[in-house]
Amino acid sequence: MKLRGRRALVTGSTQGIGLAIARALAAEGADVMLHGLGERDAIERLCGEIAAAHGVRCAWSDVDLTKASEIPGLVERVARELGSLDILVNNAGMQHIAPLDEYPPQVWDRLLALNLSAMFHTIRSALPGMKARGWGRIVNMASAHGLVASPFKVPYVASKHGVVGLTKGVALEAGPHGITCNAIAPGFVESPMFHLQAEGLARVEGRSREEVVRRQLGEKQAIVRLIEVEEIAALVVFLCSELARSVTGTTLPVDGGWTAQ
Repeated sequence: MKLRGRRALVTGSTQGIGLAIARALAAEGADVMLHGLGERDAIERLCGEIAAAHGVRCAWSDVDLTKASEIPGLVERVARELGSLDILVNNAGMQHIAPLDEYPPQVWDRLLALNLSAMFHTIRSALPGMKARGWGRIVNMASAHGLVASPFKVPYVASKHGVVGLTKGVALEAGPHGITCNAIAPGFVESPMFHLQAEGLARVEGRSREEVVRRQLGEKQAIVRLIEVEEIAALVVFLCSELARSVTGTTLPVDGGWTAQ
């Protein structure tokens, strides 16, 4: 197993892309700290299933990442319960669809706090330990919207462009210490967030959700299908492996050709 003995924190990992990433890292031998919202009993059962299936340790936290003061405690908990934090996957995020002049300012604040500021705070908390050990992997979930824009998503686009810049800067500072930092830019993924976005656009445009999905895929992606969460997870595993030790500071699209336009 490529990652046996490593410990990983995956934010936003109780469903969707994050859960697929946590499962894939565990399958390669990494102990995993899940993070996100959900019903306690169900998530504890999920942890037990992941641990039993792969012979790893699995824990869970529901820390609110929009509260910066709570984030150092999350990283400390990983060290306390699993051991030192070797792999940080910043996946948690949110979306809200609205014309900019109707966009609620409080949603802008919360979106930026979760999609961008939380990444800064998790990385800042994780770096000292990674530097001390001379090894670390940081993977930030950007988006095709970190490379190109779309209407009615201005705050999301801004946050994901910020993730791309954050990734480059961290890579330059962390590289001399044996730490890589990369971003992944998915296109339309078969996930709860995608379907929420489609419903939001359907409301704004006065169309059905099905019409929006067909139009979005046809306009944006050369490969006209939703991307599976396992495709994103497989790339994360590669970026955390020794084979990717020279890959850093880059944003890798998994977008069906969207950003080739």
